[in-house]
Amino acid sequence: MSTGTLYGVGLGPGDPELVTVKAARLIERAEVVAYHSARHGRSVARSIAEPYLRPEQIEEALVYPVTTEGTDHPGGYQGAIDEFYAEAAERLAAHLDAGRDVVVLAAGDPLFYGSYMHMHKRLSGRYPAEVVPGVTSISGASAALGRPLAERDEVFTVLPGTLEPSDLAERLSGTDAAAVMKLGRTFDGVREAFEKAGRLDEAWYVERASTGRQRCAPLAEVDPDSVPYFSLALLPSPVNADAPVPDVPRREPGRGEVVVVGLGPAGREWTTPEVQAALAEADELVGYTTYLARVPDNPRQRKHASDNRVEAERAEFALELARRGSKVAVVSSGDPGVFAMASAVLEVAAEAGDVPVRVLPGLTAAQAVASRVGAPLGHDFCVLSLSDRLKPWDVIESRLRAAARADLVMAIYNPASRSRTWQVAAARDAVLEHRSPDTPVVIGRDVGGPEESVRVVRLADLDPSDVDMRCLLLIGSSTTRIAGGAVFTPRRYPA
Repeated sequence: MSTGTLYGVGLGPGDPELVTVKAARLIERAEVVAYHSARHGRSVARSIAEPYLRPEQIEEALVYPVTTEGTDHPGGYQGAIDEFYAEAAERLAAHLDAGRDVVVLAAGDPLFYGSYMHMHKRLSGRYPAEVVPGVTSISGASAALGRPLAERDEVFTVLPGTLEPSDLAERLSGTDAAAVMKLGRTFDGVREAFEKAGRLDEAWYVERASTGRQRCAPLAEVDPDSVPYFSLALLPSPVNADAPVPDVPRREPGRGEVVVVGLGPAGREWTTPEVQAALAEADELVGYTTYLARVPDNPRQRKHASDNRVEAERAEFALELARRGSKVAVVSSGDPGVFAMASAVLEVAAEAGDVPVRVLPGLTAAQAVASRVGAPLGHDFCVLSLSDRLKPWDVIESRLRAAARADLVMAIYNPASRSRTWQVAAARDAVLEHRSPDTPVVIGRDVGGPEESVRVVRLADLDPSDVDMRCLLLIGSSTTRIAGGAVFTPRRYPA
């Protein structure tokens, strides 16, 4: 059996639009996508590639065991790293042996101070391998500054900031132009080297080039405590030293925005004009795969689909896109504020406070189901979810009993799923403690969709086998009536 192919794919300096067409194509079609990260689990490379990933892909997070040279590994730091690279290579080899193509994501260029090279050295002799170059952070920094790197016969030197300041200063003195990589903890030594070389006043600092958090400043003016790893010092072409100093203010976060929208329960006719306008204006659409499929494709826009269980990650990704300047629409079914994405986005946004978030309402599933049978929500009602994924069942059960005692009509979301099969019966029995067995219950399934069905049964006859994850239940109050084929709850309450 033939093996899969290993691809080292460069993603550029940070802006997803600087990913090459070839890189995007390979990422989208790959069966396995691998990326390196520190122990916190966040990966710069994966965040850049996010627009091109598919929910069904296998992801291999290659998490470094150490990020500094402090370790109790018997082989020291190098021993720990060598062992990690060997284990990571074998994880990828298992996929390649199974015939799966593996894309290893690399910020910038894969073979330029990148982690991919360690996979390439260990695997390229055993499997077909291809490297897809990417725009380097140096090119991104040069573009951000608007200053040429080198011209005519000038010598341009790339140096690691981990060199000793005296060695670095000597090399800076002997070149026309330079880029010094790997700042962060090395910044004080790098600045010292530029000063020793007599070139501090020529040098520029660029942080997170091409992203929404890009910052450019004269190197001499930078606070060492503010310097992240993803930054560099640039000594541009001296031939252009007389060029006007570029106006490079920091690109402040929050240039874009996030709008959380509700599509309503089904087709376009259930979506409000306000939401349709917001979708039309968006650059990026973020949401659960099933909901995004309801929005017509627009070649100007990018869709970022994901699993329905990663709300916080989806929210953070939408906010990051907005920080980069995009107008982002986070898509929910029904109303985004009812057991949907508005709360998740606002919770994550509240921690940073740097991105404006708007919420646009949508027609709820409860309203849609109610309309099909009449007006069961005509008096006081409450909305409850039977899902115990985010809250314990005893809380759900106590709220059901409280709503039943208060004689409220109940709209029940998430009544069942493939893994939750007993909650409907338990909810029915809890409500029956305070409600007549003849109480009308509306079972609405896929209302507005091609498989729509609506049934009305007695509370005592509610059969859990008739309820699945696409259903919504409306449980009437003591005054809810069935008359003339309609279910309604009168506006007047008995004296």
